[in-house]
Amino acid sequence: MRLENIVMQSRDPQATGLFWSAALGLVDTPDTPDDYEGRLWFGEDAWLDICIERATEPPPADWRLHLDLHGGGQQDEVVQRLTGLGATRVDIGQGDVPWVVLADPDGNAFCVMEERTAYRDTGPIAALPLDSADPARDAELYSALTGWVRAEGVGPVTLRHPSLRGPLLELCPEPVPKTRQNRTHLDVRPTQDGPDHQGLVELALSLGATVSTDDWAQGHPWTVMRDPSGNEFCILSDLQD
Repeated sequence: MRLENIVMQSRDPQATGLFWSAALGLVDTPDTPDDYEGRLWFGEDAWLDICIERATEPPPADWRLHLDLHGGGQQDEVVQRLTGLGATRVDIGQGDVPWVVLADPDGNAFCVMEERTAYRDTGPIAALPLDSADPARDAELYSALTGWVRAEGVGPVTLRHPSLRGPLLELCPEPVPKTRQNRTHLDVRPTQDGPDHQGLVELALSLGATVSTDDWAQGHPWTVMRDPSGNEFCILSDLQD
């Protein structure tokens, strides 16, 4: 199994997709007017797809999962390049911090990080911070579903691709419990040498996840689930090489 997609929402997926394609150097893949998909390679056979689906509402103020981009010693230059692509500086109450908070053209907030040893070899996405009511518990679920392993990080519990390349998945203590659908979520796909779709669903259930009963989560070829902290994720149904 593998962590395959970072799924974001936007009122204009194509325009937002063009921004993220340029920001991250994505390899664009076929899409439709209602969505965008681009691939981020961080190893010979290691990659993540950035998928942007249509939403009708503007982004909410709180973010349980967002992108931390690698800035490092070139943080100022990275911020300047991103604002030139259409990002804007935003204040989400971050206060005096060493990172810079920006928003993409649809208002999805993300951060450009300062230099950190843990971000070595991550590529343009340094980390994926995910709010969790119990980081150690939720890390067990995501490690089992993705094959990612414990790694050095900034948060209490960090997972990373077993090659130790690419972004970190940082399980962070939630400031408040989850109250609404996340605007960004993760997708996991079965592979030929691991559990099939139903096997992954059963594995997730055994580790405290639940199947979403929301109307919007029904009728798809994938299964929409929630981790024990309530964060949505999807288990994709078809096998791909």
